Amino acid sequence: QVQLVESGGGLVQPGGSLRLSCAVSGRPSSRYVISWFRQAPGKEREFVAGISGSGDVTYVEDSVKGRFAISRDNAKNRVYLQMNSLNPEDTDVYYCAADSRTFYIRNMYYQARQYEYWGQGTQVTVSS
Repeated sequence: QVQLVESGGGLVQPGGSLRLSCAVSGRPSSRYVISWFRQAPGKEREFVAGISGSGDVTYVEDSVKGRFAISRDNAKNRVYLQMNSLNPEDTDVYYCAADSRTFYIRNMYYQARQYEYWGQGTQVTVSS
């Protein structure tokens, strides 16, 4: 069993930056594909970025490409989402999710139903 805890959310002005952190406990984080999703009230959970267990494969959703980046530090059992040039449309609850399968093709990263474990979410609000 693995536990995921997100942190780093908050209120930021448009154009600002935040770095979200996903702390992994219970098992070495290197065993897991980990991705970030976001969800607004009444909407489906949307893929933001994903990273393989080793960190050598990453995917970033097109709408945030160039502004968001995902990385991981397996020595610290953490995965990060660096978010720059934030705009009000980025306001959402952000979740990290993990899956232990070692074979992961691109499409699987994008599908929330593929993930075994989820954190509780952290609120990001972009507003002036």
